Amino acid sequence: MKLNEIRDNEGATKNRMRVGRGIGSGKGKTGGRGVKGQKARTGVSIKGFEGGQMPLHRRLPKRGFNNIHAHDLNEVNLGRVQAAVDAGKLDASAPVTVDALVKAGIIARARDGVKLLGVGELTAKLSFEVTRASKSAVEAVEKAGGSVTTTFAAGVAHRGTSDSAVASA
Repeated sequence: MKLNEIRDNEGATKNRMRVGRGIGSGKGKTGGRGVKGQKARTGVSIKGFEGGQMPLHRRLPKRGFNNIHAHDLNEVNLGRVQAAVDAGKLDASAPVTVDALVKAGIIARARDGVKLLGVGELTAKLSFEVTRASKSAVEAVEKAGGSVTTTFAAGVAHRGTSDSAVASA
């Protein structure tokens, strides 16, 4: 075999269909678009249109509320953190941050932050730096001799209060 003899396998490549190239091509005249009408023209996008009838997406009732200001937090239980410390994935001497939790494989990605929850037993003395923490989680960490500092993301802390109220608090 020589370099000039190298070629694709038979049937591996296929030429594209050239439409509108004469009646003998089989895809001539209307080019596979049928005849006349809006959909036969170019640049038509009528998704959801039902010929003047009220479209399905407008007939069905809407339910619920989508909060555009909501933050997508990872929820981490103390039991999972303790298991990671026991397995040697998490360093007990370093502060437990979002990056440390991702590196240890406790959470997949950072998202908008982490909320620490109090489910499970914590025996290691750890210092947490998380976005939020439940009261039971804070009590359990302090009982084990650790500390919790919550660092709210911008716009999350004191939502619905004025700046002067936040400054005086």
